[in-house]
Amino acid sequence: MAVLPTFRIMAQSGSALRRILLPALMSSRNSGISDAEKKGEDQMGANLKHSSDAPDVAPEVVIDPEAERKLVRKLDWILMPLFTLIYCTNFVDRTAIGNAKIAGMEKELGMVGFDFNIALTVFYIFYTFSDIPSNLALKYFGSVWLAGTITCFGIVSISTAFVTSFSGLIATRVFLGMAEGGTLSGLTYIVSRYYRRTELVMRIGIFFGISAPLSGAFGGLLASGLLHVGDIGSVKSWRKIFLVEGIITTGIGLLCFFIIPTDPQHTRMLNPGEKALALARIDADQAVRTYGRKEPTTIRLVLKSFNINTAQCLLSFTLTNISFQGLSLFLPTVVATLGHFTVVESQLRTVPPYLVAAVWAVIISYVSLRIKQRAVLIFASGLFMVLGYAIAIGTKNPDARYAACFFSLMGTPIGPMELAWGTENAAPDTIRAVTSAIIPGIGTLGSVIAVWTYLPADAPDYHKGNTLNLGTTSAVCLLTILAGIYIRWENAKRDRGERDYRLDGKTPRELEELGYLHPRFHYQL
Repeated sequence: MAVLPTFRIMAQSGSALRRILLPALMSSRNSGISDAEKKGEDQMGANLKHSSDAPDVAPEVVIDPEAERKLVRKLDWILMPLFTLIYCTNFVDRTAIGNAKIAGMEKELGMVGFDFNIALTVFYIFYTFSDIPSNLALKYFGSVWLAGTITCFGIVSISTAFVTSFSGLIATRVFLGMAEGGTLSGLTYIVSRYYRRTELVMRIGIFFGISAPLSGAFGGLLASGLLHVGDIGSVKSWRKIFLVEGIITTGIGLLCFFIIPTDPQHTRMLNPGEKALALARIDADQAVRTYGRKEPTTIRLVLKSFNINTAQCLLSFTLTNISFQGLSLFLPTVVATLGHFTVVESQLRTVPPYLVAAVWAVIISYVSLRIKQRAVLIFASGLFMVLGYAIAIGTKNPDARYAACFFSLMGTPIGPMELAWGTENAAPDTIRAVTSAIIPGIGTLGSVIAVWTYLPADAPDYHKGNTLNLGTTSAVCLLTILAGIYIRWENAKRDRGERDYRLDGKTPRELEELGYLHPRFHYQL
């Protein structure tokens, strides 16, 4: 009989832990466990139930691999479609302004010169400043906070349909940035509460890696369709894009108050046995196990989040953002310069590159999960981006330049994988929450740079923007190599016991808060 992996769970008399754990102990067995094991496990449950004098009771609990597979499958079918849908609405609302631009928004609002770039910049500045506070609020208030922010940015999108001036557009971009700032980081943090560290890359790759290109494709299709239908009351032309997309997002946000899950201890989508198993899986991944208990948020832990791993992922995310966000915001404009297309034809031609990027994101995320590697696949995606921008710079042939858009967007998985890489190498919970906000939040500064890379004076070749993006994607490849070398070096020192001195004189609470610095915590490569 195969030996099943085990872990220890600290028992606390009268706590929620006992109420969740006992049913799980009674239901965690399967046909592959012998009668002797069953009897011992029952006795263990009885001992736990009647022990109220020692918080350090540590019973052995068996994780049944089949039950774990069923739980992961259930989580995937519930969380992944929901989170993909949520982030699609986020990205569609954010980039709708690119489709509105070529549909007449600039002319109607009297925008000239760099006004469009200014509107984009304002959004990303407020997006950046709201990210970390939003994730800390999510840690405190739970998923109701995220549902509220989703509803808010849907309402702001609706409001954009009724602006009558450039200043009004700026106001809506400010509020949209504040509302959307915590969405990606919040979804990432919730995912990290349900999945093991090695499982994060596939899940973040799905809802983040697929959402961005799919929403880009859907946004183009929706915009072209809306421009074909009649006016909606007084709402005409480009305004219909904001109105309809905002209504869809608001509806989803309101539903999220009832369906978006909170952490495994309190979610309604799992039964008691599944809750215990979900918590136990995450606990088994930690150097010091806390069985779902969250340590208090302190300034010291927040500052510890700014470490070398986070810095590398943040810098690479920022550089990738310069490329991806710049191209995604201006792709309809870029495509329009490749031939004599109508507005609708330009919108439709933005769809295929996004679809290819979505398929590539799934492939890369799956392969990364199977081989348990991040660096080599980030490097491979970076090479495709380098190829795309090199083609865009080296030729004026419209067909080749359109093909370059496909290669450039194949860097889509880099952002999700950098976010997953930083999150899975972060601990304890506060550091994980802040790290999952730092990377996409501060990394959005790359988007601020991106909106100034495709300037009207540089059309139709956009040589300056493509050259900058070639440099940033080459830098990502170099940083990835250096990060891989550092992680191998640090993990080797921990294997040799050269970091054991960090345990000397530490209290149990201090050991818990060591997190990623704990000698038994190994970084994911």
